[in-house]
Amino acid sequence: MPSNEHGISTHPERTVSRSYPPGVHVPSLTFFDATPRQEIDWDTQSKHLDFLVRSGVHGVVLAGTNGEAVALTRSEKAALVRRTREVAKDAGKPDLPITLGTSGTSTRDVIDDCTAGREAGADFVLVLVPSFFHFAMSKDAICEFFEEVGDQSPLPILIYNFPGVASGLNVDSTMLDRLAKHFNIVGVKLTCGGIAKVTRVRASYEPSQFSALAGQSDWLVPALSVGGTGCITGVGNLYPKACLAIYDLYLEGHVEKAQKLQYQLAVSELGFGDGGINGTKWVVGELLGYPEQSRDCRRPYPKFVSKEKRQWILDQVTVLEPEEARLRKISP
Repeated sequence: MPSNEHGISTHPERTVSRSYPPGVHVPSLTFFDATPRQEIDWDTQSKHLDFLVRSGVHGVVLAGTNGEAVALTRSEKAALVRRTREVAKDAGKPDLPITLGTSGTSTRDVIDDCTAGREAGADFVLVLVPSFFHFAMSKDAICEFFEEVGDQSPLPILIYNFPGVASGLNVDSTMLDRLAKHFNIVGVKLTCGGIAKVTRVRASYEPSQFSALAGQSDWLVPALSVGGTGCITGVGNLYPKACLAIYDLYLEGHVEKAQKLQYQLAVSELGFGDGGINGTKWVVGELLGYPEQSRDCRRPYPKFVSKEKRQWILDQVTVLEPEEARLRKISP
């Protein structure tokens, strides 16, 4: 990566369609009813979206991993975008950034997702590495995929690097540097935990050109310390105020306070990570008072029924409950 005399290359000629907003973005859960077809439970969904929007998060991500993207149809994803925009308008935040996840297995399908997202009112798309034919996806093939989608997408693209759900396929720093030069690719969500990637991205690009976000909140402070612009975190489905507090404290220069809260959040995050999406949905529903019958993932994802596992995730996650309650009282 080229650098100037200060060791940072800002690529002044590099312009983007729209920068990805810094801050804390929450990948909303998707709630389904208890009918055999498990249709979206719009009542619970709307309540949850209202909870997220009014918490003050900087953006909402729909149909991500936590939102069970691969289980949703394109029309359902578009409907989620429209409902989120309605909820945001009702909450007095009509311009809240909305990012829609794509889940197609072909370049054409992903582009169609991008188009549907734009028509429904989304601002950005989160694009995962296609992995069905993982054995054929070389580094060049992956880069060509993102470039082709970027050429045709009507919305700016946030790369989604999550090897754990993409058959181990990983977008490394060299690939990121190549993709960052595309005018319509504006950043990367790193659910690989690659802190060094954040550093290298910032060494070459201004955040307004191409940004890197942590894919979990348990390393938000480390990411911010090396040039990251925020995080997209499932923990925000339950504890958005705590995630926002860490971000705000760090930016205000209260690093030690941010670190102290980060330690607590990291304990809770383990519950979300090891509990899986079904555990996350169950514990969020339990603590926010959502209907029991709306807490299951869309099949074939297994139900979270073990009493021992339920008690474990409650014990793990609620470490942060007192701090979240305190923050809710002192913030609007």
